[in-house]
Amino acid sequence: MTARDTTVLVIAKEPLPGRVKTRLTPPYTPEEAAELAKASLTDTLEVVLAVPAHRRVLVLDGRPGPWLPAGIEVVPQCAGGLDERLAAAFGACTGPAFLVGMDTPQITPGLLAPALGADAWEDCDAWFGPAVDGGFWALGLAEPDPRLLRGVPMSRPDTGALQRARLTGAGLRVRELPRLRDVDTADDAVEVAAAAPESRFAAALTRIAAAAGSTGRGGSR
Repeated sequence: MTARDTTVLVIAKEPLPGRVKTRLTPPYTPEEAAELAKASLTDTLEVVLAVPAHRRVLVLDGRPGPWLPAGIEVVPQCAGGLDERLAAAFGACTGPAFLVGMDTPQITPGLLAPALGADAWEDCDAWFGPAVDGGFWALGLAEPDPRLLRGVPMSRPDTGALQRARLTGAGLRVRELPRLRDVDTADDAVEVAAAAPESRFAAALTRIAAAAGSTGRGGSR
């Protein structure tokens, strides 16, 4: 198996005010949070288009908009908790699959290269990208068995540890990617933008900060 056999999945919500990045409000308005979410998702999809893959699939809660680039398939998320939605996304794949979320606009093709290179699946059954908040930002499975995700408690400080334990408990050989910060809070947004200063996300954050300053909201940041 090679990266050319791998389906790259992105799981995301449609970037609509009030539906995405609600933990950014306050200090950001729902419209600003949605703008940041759209920029983060666009950065992520741009990277996905730049890496080798068999298929590139956006698993979307909502409807695609003008922000969706050509070359990305869209499939709807199923109902249920996040574990069920992740399990279903992997279960729909044939061959190896590698999933990222929409909250790490600092990813690059180089960062993903180990998991999507020619030897990515040699002596390896799973790739795991831990997140600073205790979750995970990436998961790759040579054989995408939904049972490896279903029932894992999500959105908890120990989610990453529990998910990784599920993989190793199944006897899988796991390789790790670097630990990254998800954009969940305003502090996260500032740190991620600083880590990826050329990203659309960083540009959006700069625009929002400038607009806040011009309207006297700068002190809320």
